[in-house]
Amino acid sequence: MARKDVTAIVSGAGWIAGFADKLVRALRERKVSDEQIHQLVTDDGDVPVGKIADALVAIMEGAKNVFRLTLDYAHSVEEMVAAGKYNWTNSDITSKNFPTTQKGTAEVAIELVHLNRRVSSDNALCELDARGLRPATLPELLAFGAEYPEKQREFPIIALGSVWRNPHGYRTVAYLVRYGSKRDLRLHWFDNEWFSHYRFAAVRK
Repeated sequence: MARKDVTAIVSGAGWIAGFADKLVRALRERKVSDEQIHQLVTDDGDVPVGKIADALVAIMEGAKNVFRLTLDYAHSVEEMVAAGKYNWTNSDITSKNFPTTQKGTAEVAIELVHLNRRVSSDNALCELDARGLRPATLPELLAFGAEYPEKQREFPIIALGSVWRNPHGYRTVAYLVRYGSKRDLRLHWFDNEWFSHYRFAAVRK
């Protein structure tokens, strides 16, 4: 549908009435009184309506960063890496180093969280938890990389949910990244900071 047509529809009385009806019904279901609802169309309602708009914008923006996929745990880490068809992979990303006890298949919705600042892994985990999210595991990251291969060309994507301590004693986690025109699957130290353009792969609890 053309943008002009959508704008006309959203500006129309019928659409506005429909939206208002749904909003009023939802507020009443949440035990908001009709007097409080009426205040939304008075001058006193400017602030709460603005907050409602902010919440809706956050929800709609968040929906753009949700990616659904089916994860089959019958596949080994090696098979999942191969399915991603990466140009380069870290050879330490194996079933031995990243074992899983998960079985069967699972429907997963991966959210890419952009904190927009330099952050440590521990701080990122706290931020995800505060948003009702847990960090994605390695199998979830690999399934994402295979299903949405072009996404890592936009920004690096980290999975903090699976950690391997290498022979030198450093904790490492996997991430998807672009190097030039190539797609890489790499490991990075858990205890380092992540740059502001990185995204954290996460799953709703």
